[in-house]
Amino acid sequence: MTTDRAALGLDPTKAAACRAAAESIVDDVCRITERRTTFSIERAVARLLGVDGVDANDAPLPNVLVDSVARRGQLDRGIAYWIGCAMLHTGATPQAIAEATARGELHVCDFEVGDRREVDELMAARAGRAVAAIAAARGERRAFAATLADSPAPLAYVLTATGDVYEDVVHARAVAQHGGGIVAVIRSTAQSLLDYVPYGPTREGYGGTFATQANFRIMREAMDEWSVDHGRYIRLSSFCSGLCMPEIAVMGAIEGFDNMVNDALYGILYRDLNPVRTLIDQQFSRRVNGMFGITINTGEDNYLRTADAIEAAPSVVASQFINFALARRAGVPTEHIAVGSAFEVDPAVENGLLYEWAYAALTRELFPDCPIKYMPPTRHMNGDLFRTHATDTLFNLVTVATGQEIQTIGTPSEGIHTPHIHDRVLGLQNAEYVQRFARDVGTELVFRPGGMIQRHAAEALDSALAMLEKIRETSLLQALEDATFGDVSRARTGGRGADGIVAVAPEYVNPFADAMVEATYA
Repeated sequence: MTTDRAALGLDPTKAAACRAAAESIVDDVCRITERRTTFSIERAVARLLGVDGVDANDAPLPNVLVDSVARRGQLDRGIAYWIGCAMLHTGATPQAIAEATARGELHVCDFEVGDRREVDELMAARAGRAVAAIAAARGERRAFAATLADSPAPLAYVLTATGDVYEDVVHARAVAQHGGGIVAVIRSTAQSLLDYVPYGPTREGYGGTFATQANFRIMREAMDEWSVDHGRYIRLSSFCSGLCMPEIAVMGAIEGFDNMVNDALYGILYRDLNPVRTLIDQQFSRRVNGMFGITINTGEDNYLRTADAIEAAPSVVASQFINFALARRAGVPTEHIAVGSAFEVDPAVENGLLYEWAYAALTRELFPDCPIKYMPPTRHMNGDLFRTHATDTLFNLVTVATGQEIQTIGTPSEGIHTPHIHDRVLGLQNAEYVQRFARDVGTELVFRPGGMIQRHAAEALDSALAMLEKIRETSLLQALEDATFGDVSRARTGGRGADGIVAVAPEYVNPFADAMVEATYA
């Protein structure tokens, strides 16, 4: 039975060996990233301490504050240290201190105190109250959701991307009306490359809508209103990626988001961000996600858009193990790690459906307690609406047969333009049809021992293990240089954002990182 999570007849010692290798790889990553922070992490700390808004030039106040300290070369102690010093001297709030900094009335580095224990105690107390406030709001959200019906599995994950947050609301309502369970607003093209988060509601984006705290709030309020009116809870998702991963994680936690695309390697491979910067940022952002119960979605599906799906299958599996281990190390619970997978074998391949079935079942079996996020075909879609719709139907069949939990909905106009509302409705109708018509297909069919599906899955696992062992011997950074994932090569010293890495001093203060570690491992 394909929904039996041992139907592939895999050798359990090989999966265990993959996990052990991934843990060793993550140990090495942590040695590289420890005792380092980034501009974005410090801005996230400022946001958690209550700093928000923009200055007279529309520069976000978290940037204004952090950049002012960085220009003096004193960010190695952490923005919390300097905010704490300024609070002790002035009695002002972090927000008032940031506003005064923007007006040029003070500089936080002018207020260093003699006894740093005062700063530590003040920041620990402020951090404790901030975390408690977010946790309380998250608790209220869980209670709210519990009063409503949940969406049936697999959760239909549907994208909106109008560029205008108010039009996204219209799309999201239509998506919910036709059975969507998770609404995800794609970010505007190139937001990943911005080292700041835009402010306020936005109505002009290209290929998506800017992720801002105001936009998050608008979408959350709209979906909550729909949920109350229709008695079914709608989840919201966005993207923790790019140079502002930690800040977006904080914004999502504050505004009640349920899911976040948060992949450790995506920004490195597909946005050419500095590998070390990204690995530092992903850890803090995932700590935020994990602490506040947000499900993260990894992005291995992207590898199959730049590499052949059959040839790249072992690298996808290897990355899944590494992404999973990194997420667990950051404190994300297993049940909140939505490991990514995708249906991307070229439609011209004979028996391609069996390859897809094998890979989907393999991911399902290797991560039995994770909510797998399964992506529809995109790479080989050529603008033929009917072929795309037919391929999406097969994708929907494999989704049901292999028991995927989160299913991104394919649209017939994939590869032509950003889909319109009716394209998404057609995709939802297709998925609903297959889910109903083939509901128990996975429990009725049995894989033939030694047949194509079992054989291909076992071969992918064997190759993934060999790949993980090689990465363990070299390093994840070397694997990135060697184009191991997605056929994309990235040098450890290259990419954007390297100048935003700061080696921390012994006096470094980040009360939130400390609180999250304590909460994770308590």
